[in-house]
This record gives sequence, structure tokens and C-alpha cells, in this order.
Amino acid sequence: MDPVNTHGVFSWNELMTPDPARATDFYHQLFGWTFQTRAMPDLPEGYRVAHLEGEPVAGIMPMPPDAPPAMPPHWGSYVTVDNVDETAGECAALGGRVLLPPTDIPEIGRFAMLQDPQGAVFGVIGYLPAVP
Repeated sequence: MDPVNTHGVFSWNELMTPDPARATDFYHQLFGWTFQTRAMPDLPEGYRVAHLEGEPVAGIMPMPPDAPPAMPPHWGSYVTVDNVDETAGECAALGGRVLLPPTDIPEIGRFAMLQDPQGAVFGVIGYLPAVP
């Protein structure tokens, strides 16, 4: 099963932390992850992509500037979906909430942040087709 192309599968994990450099060092030592930093317009220090045996497994980014001061560092998970816009609409229709509407990620795909009726927050993502 290919998580990037399979609807309903958890396919990406992302850490938000006030100290991405320290987290990068920790996870390198703990799991042996190696990192590549990807330039992103709204992240001056970039987005760190963790790799294990050459495969991307997670991302690390700084806390957003508008995050509440009491918000702790946390991991978030993303589920692959066939259509982010339809999934966001269906979430709302089923009693959930759309916390961040469908948004494009250049060269990656489209994502949204959702909340289920019990309060759990998760992301959904649809990836762009791989370029051969």
C-alpha cells in the first residue's frame, strides 16, 4: 500500500516546536533520521524534512507566529484523501469543523486542518502526482 496515493491512510506527520534545530538533533540521535531543509516563503528558517533510509517520514517546523503562548510543541498527523475540498465539506456535514480551509502547498498538493465532533484535530492532504 502506498500511503501517498491511498485514500484514508495516515501519510505524513509533522512536529511544530519553538526550537526546530534542537528537535532535529534529538530525532536524529533517537531514530537516526537525517534532515534536508526545504525553503518555504513563510518560514525563514525553512521546513525540515526527516528521512529514514532515504525516505521522507516527517517534517519539523517552528510554531506559527500567531500561536497562543501556552500552545505546547506537538505532533500532527495527515490522512491522504482523494479530494481535500470534498473531504472538508463532508467533515462539516458530519458535525466536525474545518479549522483551516483547503490550502495549496506549492509542489506538494493541497491540505486542510479538520476537527472531529469529539475535538480531535487532524490534517487531510491530497498530493500532486509524482513527476516521472
